[in-house]
Amino acid sequence: MNANNSWDKSSRLGGLRRFAIAITLFNILGHAYFGFEQSYAQPLIALATAYVVEFILEFTNARLGHRPPFYSGGFRNVVDFLLSAHITGLAVSMLTYTNERLWPVIFGTVVAVCSKAMFRIPAGKGSRHFFNPSNFGISLTLLLFPWVGISPPYHFSENLFSIGDWALPAFIIVSGSFLNIRFTQRIPLIVSWLAGFAAQALLRHLLLGFSLTAALLPMTGVAFILYTFYMVTDPATTPSGLKGQIAFGAGTAAVYGLLMVSHVVFGLFFALTIVCAVRGISIHIRAFASSRARARVESQSAVEVELAA
Repeated sequence: MNANNSWDKSSRLGGLRRFAIAITLFNILGHAYFGFEQSYAQPLIALATAYVVEFILEFTNARLGHRPPFYSGGFRNVVDFLLSAHITGLAVSMLTYTNERLWPVIFGTVVAVCSKAMFRIPAGKGSRHFFNPSNFGISLTLLLFPWVGISPPYHFSENLFSIGDWALPAFIIVSGSFLNIRFTQRIPLIVSWLAGFAAQALLRHLLLGFSLTAALLPMTGVAFILYTFYMVTDPATTPSGLKGQIAFGAGTAAVYGLLMVSHVVFGLFFALTIVCAVRGISIHIRAFASSRARARVESQSAVEVELAA
């Protein structure tokens, strides 16, 4: 996945720091003012779980690789190391609704963080994860526990009225646009996703008689805006090239439309998981084919050298 090399370390850290601050403030305001319906215990237990699992995985990898862990070197390195886990934990707790139960949140968080170590694709001389961690953790939780649902879209702005109903989505759009223009460079993916979503809604209306208003209605919610600017655009698990971004955004919208036609609920999360899986498998296939081709060339070269000798 060399296409992501343009997303350098400074941009990565800059984006992660701002995203971590944004999602932290959003959770604090959400529980205090906006109307989040989860308990305070759920984000706290998700954060604790994410931190512990992240530390254990990195400690293990560092020992196996005979290198210092990434969190070594001072408090700032520890904070930067935990940014990804912090975002993942808050996203899982914010987007799943488990009533008063805490263990499904713990399960989803563990799956999300561990997915980064378990599901990887070749990238340069190393590898990187290809599933969006929080989305994957949420998707598996929804699949395994049918009584767990996603957070109701209304609770993101339940206690806001009048200008607040407009100000919050506007702020998320502006801040999300800045983040994706300045740090992740995923604006083509966003445009492709939005255009694809509108297109699948129109096609379902024209071909299958679905209500166009109902098909487009999710685009008006805060949850959809958060998904668009902060989840589907994850730079670590999406292409950085223009064509790749367009294909990824349009593909996610197309899979979502197929899931809706098939009456599968939670389509946003499952669509992104499916597209990430397809992308990861295709990269593995290309890498395998490339390695086989190199092996054949090296074998032929060795035979030619032997014959020449």
